[in-house]
Amino acid sequence: MIDRNNFVSGTYASDITLINWPQNDYMKGNITDVPAETRKRHIYEAKQLSLSLLYWLQTETPRPDGKQGWQGLRLRKDIVGTEDGLAKFPYIRESRRILAEYTILEQDITLEERQKVAGKSGERILAKPFHDSVGIGYYHLDLHPSTGGDNYIDMSSVPFQIPLGAMIPRRMENLIPGCKNIGTTHISNGCYRLHPVEWSIGEAAGSLCAFSLANKTTPRLVRSIILR
Repeated sequence: MIDRNNFVSGTYASDITLINWPQNDYMKGNITDVPAETRKRHIYEAKQLSLSLLYWLQTETPRPDGKQGWQGLRLRKDIVGTEDGLAKFPYIRESRRILAEYTILEQDITLEERQKVAGKSGERILAKPFHDSVGIGYYHLDLHPSTGGDNYIDMSSVPFQIPLGAMIPRRMENLIPGCKNIGTTHISNGCYRLHPVEWSIGEAAGSLCAFSLANKTTPRLVRSIILR
């Protein structure tokens, strides 16, 4: 996150980073739809996993000079604002999602599937285009192992669009998702969950709500007008 060499000397005493690796993923249980005590236990065990990884990095990880461990690694309580030096909240890679008017599929965005669409015509390989696009994104399709036992999935994707149809619930009126809870699948969520894409979704959600209020209409009708 911060390379002290990029700042005026003395600004930072050391480099500062964060870890978001599969080695740090807690997969022993869920923290949603469970009793409070179960949630508390899973969060405690997840923190112990993080501390165990830190200890390994400090004491056993191989180094280029043949030695082991980076003893200078330490938690920064002053930066994260917690007593234990760990994050205030767990990072949830995959949230609940709406059942949307359009569900984004693996076939819409992965390089392999889009190559099938392009065929041998020599045309540029593109993600599925959407007439109701409200944003763009790009990241490989990256799924870490899950509490449900699914293994690691990593596939190449192509730059993709965010369709408004994935933000409109099938049943509910005036309920708009604002992040990675749009209409994706477990697989396609792997590249729509990234923070830059979430930001774009949030911007689009805010603009959609403002436009609907200003024009005395509903988000669903806005999409129907776009698709005409």
